Amino acid sequence: MMRRLKLGWVAGLVVVLMVAGFVARTLYVRAQARAETAAPAKPPQAMDLGASDIVVARTQPFKRTLPISGSLKAVDSAVVRAKVAAELKTLLVREGDAVTSGQKIGQLDTLEADLRVQQADQNAASSRAQWDIAQRALNNNRALVAQGFISATGLETSISNEAAARAVYEAALAAVNLARKARNDTQLVSPISGQVSQRLAQPGERVSVDAKLVEIVDLSRIELEAAIAPEDIGGVAIGQTARLAAEGLDGPVTARVVRINPSTQAGTRAVLTYLRLVPRPNLRQGLFLTGSIELSSGNALTVPVSAVRVDQAQPYVLVLVGDRVEQRKVTLGQRGELPIDGRIESVVELTSGVSDGTVVLRGSVGALRDGTQVRVLAAAAASAASSAR
Repeated sequence: MMRRLKLGWVAGLVVVLMVAGFVARTLYVRAQARAETAAPAKPPQAMDLGASDIVVARTQPFKRTLPISGSLKAVDSAVVRAKVAAELKTLLVREGDAVTSGQKIGQLDTLEADLRVQQADQNAASSRAQWDIAQRALNNNRALVAQGFISATGLETSISNEAAARAVYEAALAAVNLARKARNDTQLVSPISGQVSQRLAQPGERVSVDAKLVEIVDLSRIELEAAIAPEDIGGVAIGQTARLAAEGLDGPVTARVVRINPSTQAGTRAVLTYLRLVPRPNLRQGLFLTGSIELSSGNALTVPVSAVRVDQAQPYVLVLVGDRVEQRKVTLGQRGELPIDGRIESVVELTSGVSDGTVVLRGSVGALRDGTQVRVLAAAAASAASSAR
């Protein structure tokens, strides 16, 4: 009995202690909530903006451009091929060698060609002899007809035989000319002046008819072949200028639109456009260049391309209104290049959404919510004010 009483007292004491702890915790939480409500709210932390974080949208002279890219191709190029099947005896040029039009650059074996010329000469001599016999027979028969010893029918036969012998002789002469031409074709000659870009055979090889031996390019006239989308080709015209660049080139290269293909490419429907470049020593066929064609010029409100954000359904920019950031949806126009703060940058035309003199945040600031508080540093404010003037 005493044991049961002790257990009851212990259980009751535990319950009392738990209730007391719960009440104490509830009172503590309520006191903390009242203290936080009574304390003054902390002002939100403002983000600092430097001179490189902002730019002023300005209306200024603007050249509308179209981005292009493509590979260089020589206007004049040629492939020296084997015109007869023979062994390649010599090839005198290698990649990078300069050649002139008409220069001998190699030789095919002439043994078979010489034998064919000899054979054709013998056939021509034989047919010549047969023609001589037919002519003498014709002359004799004409005399006999005049004297009445043979009939006119016999004379007609002689005339036909003479004509046939003459035709055989003329065919033999044509075969001689063909054989001599084949022998001349064993000599490999450069058809244009330029430089050797590929050597496709080695001496000792037997090459077939029309086999490629050497490729020659003339770099004195070189063009860029650019594929332009069908929706952009309407603004491109012959005579427009372009600025091109590539790794390894010292400064931009000037080019001019000289031809526009009247047909589109199968599949992509792109239109090939050809731009003539000013020759430079380090321009090579196949070199890949990028740049832009200058379509037109005029005044436009522009901002750097990096300031336009496209992570929403419609492009927008972040503008500075007082000390807060505000999103402005914009309509984009043509792209181009302009000097901003002393350096050339890619810019885009804004046809709606902002006005001249609006301070716009660059893309380097990162993603900011609408209404974010910012603080423009003194140097940045002075730069923005000078840009706005």
